[in-house]
Amino acid sequence: MLNDTIAAISTAMGEGAISIIRLSGSDALPIANRLFKGKNLLDAQSHTIHYGHILDPQNEHPIDEVLISIMKGPRTFTAEDVVEINCHGGILVTQKILELTLVHGARLAEPGEFTKRAFLNGRIDLTQAESIMDIIHAKNMQSLSLALNGLDGKVSRLVKQLREDILNVVAQIEVNIDYPEYDDVEEMTRDLLLPKAADILVKMHGLLDTAKTGKILREGIKTVIIGRPNVGKSSLLNQLMREEKAIVTDIAGTTRDTVEGFINIGGLTLNLIDTAGIRQTKDIVEAIGVKKSRQLLEDAQLVLLVLNSSEPLTADDRELLEQTKDKNRIVLLNKSDLPSAIELEGLPAYVETSMIDEKGIDQLENHIKALFEIGDIAPSDMTYLSNARHIAKLRQSIMAMEDAKIALETGMLVDMVEIDIKNAWYTLGEILGEEVGDSLLDELFTKFCLGK
Repeated sequence: MLNDTIAAISTAMGEGAISIIRLSGSDALPIANRLFKGKNLLDAQSHTIHYGHILDPQNEHPIDEVLISIMKGPRTFTAEDVVEINCHGGILVTQKILELTLVHGARLAEPGEFTKRAFLNGRIDLTQAESIMDIIHAKNMQSLSLALNGLDGKVSRLVKQLREDILNVVAQIEVNIDYPEYDDVEEMTRDLLLPKAADILVKMHGLLDTAKTGKILREGIKTVIIGRPNVGKSSLLNQLMREEKAIVTDIAGTTRDTVEGFINIGGLTLNLIDTAGIRQTKDIVEAIGVKKSRQLLEDAQLVLLVLNSSEPLTADDRELLEQTKDKNRIVLLNKSDLPSAIELEGLPAYVETSMIDEKGIDQLENHIKALFEIGDIAPSDMTYLSNARHIAKLRQSIMAMEDAKIALETGMLVDMVEIDIKNAWYTLGEILGEEVGDSLLDELFTKFCLGK
């Protein structure tokens, strides 16, 4: 419902310097004016801030000293009238002011409803709405730049240009349909459409290729540290995270469950998981940890296989080398500060590390960037599809265009080919939200926090 007024706390819950209660809708100003003692807000100019107090209208009891921001639609985030009440950041006072706005006509906003209204009112498209959530969840400057470019509409412009190219192809087909009396139109149209379809597919595949980089920058790389017990996996995790995240002892099998954390290496976020050492064991608890380690290994995007360079390779080491040979893998020869005893012959490329001497971390960073083909990217260049939903829709659109191209090559009637081409156009529109149903919108915006 866009004809009611919503309210929510837009700052993080808990005590702080200030809190903001946001209202949006046709009654935002009247509701705030009933609670505010100061200036008559109904006479206030748009985009102004006013000092005063919030009172309980029932008993004129003062609740807090506040600043109220007035923003009249359509020049607001939601394109509706918006009021933001800036109060002191106590939990009680913030909740009390929100309660008063609800008592006097507002409805508690659903998660993400302010952003949803911005989309439904045409203020932003769906890629921009999703970029707002990406900004909130950004874990490094690269993913932040990626999200900001999405919010700025750069991703939208890429998709819109593709849709325009496809629409030009549809227009050419419509000419054929509208003027069937010309015998040579069918053949002319097919000759014209084939190179256009091929050109569009090149652009679409180019966008899909860059999406790999975008997804990595946005979501990070699921990275598993694997190895047999006591080779230095937990020490590596602690070294990378610059904190004592995992317990480290000389006792083999200390780590029995996973330890997780996030780190930034060369602008990439690694979603690190330190696993239990993999070996044959009769200890029931340790065996559960080993089983979990093997499961995580299957799902990992990057495997850091740690070997002890001061000991000969064991059967467990060789088994792990075999199991990870087809994965994105970096082999680390740890404990290189000790005399080497490992057999180097037959080993894949490796990085020598020492957690005592803090050796090898820079080389590890360079190996990861090379493995995932991530170079030094300027923030202004970070215009990629990175959202899994966007990428899936792009793949569907590519499939439809490829079907159309094959149909043209095999001599199918051009007006039949139009169905596939329109499907490609329609599916790209789903990325922007131009062709989207209520169920998808509900699913997307419920992932937002209250007040956003």
